[in-house]
Amino acid sequence: MTSSTDLAALLCSRLCHDMLSPVGALSNGLELLAEEKDPEMRRRCFELLEQSARVSTGKLKFFRLAYGAAGGFGDEVPSEEPRELVAGLAEGNGRIELEWVVAEPVLPKPAVKVLLNLAAIAIDALVRGGTLMIAAEQRDGATEIAVRAAGQRVAFDAHIGKALDGSLTEGELSGRTAPAHLIRLLAEELGGGLQYALSGESLVMGAVLPDNRAR
Repeated sequence: MTSSTDLAALLCSRLCHDMLSPVGALSNGLELLAEEKDPEMRRRCFELLEQSARVSTGKLKFFRLAYGAAGGFGDEVPSEEPRELVAGLAEGNGRIELEWVVAEPVLPKPAVKVLLNLAAIAIDALVRGGTLMIAAEQRDGATEIAVRAAGQRVAFDAHIGKALDGSLTEGELSGRTAPAHLIRLLAEELGGGLQYALSGESLVMGAVLPDNRAR
């Protein structure tokens, strides 16, 4: 059985992996700026630095809420917050169109964590771009979440699917599968569950998460 310490270490590893590219771009941009004298090239360097800084900030905000305690929020999170975080994460791939179908003004924090992690999995699966649809609603004392990634090619790691359905072995847990494993544990703690379905051109993932505050 994987300990909470091991899971935390794997999530940190995943975070560092995802942050390496934008932070590395910042470092490279600063080096170029220090050596560049041409005004036009310096302007382009500043544009790249601004873009890399925006991407880095967006990812840190995303991971803070998706993985961490996100102490700046209470038990509920305004729905606009995860929408902006998902849009920012998808911005790195200009070929992804976001369809946000969430009418609820606020969502329970655990549901937001599950939603964000499912969204990140879906974005990774759209290697050639496509449409990312996210829907969520609260009814009968639970939050229901649906995430659909559709495109020309959907690349989905089978180990992530095993992490979602609970069949992943301890030896298969890695930085890549840790986020899916995390939200499965969270769903089980709430008395809910996750599911997914994969076809040639789409990946659909869903969650039903009871609101324990109502008990």
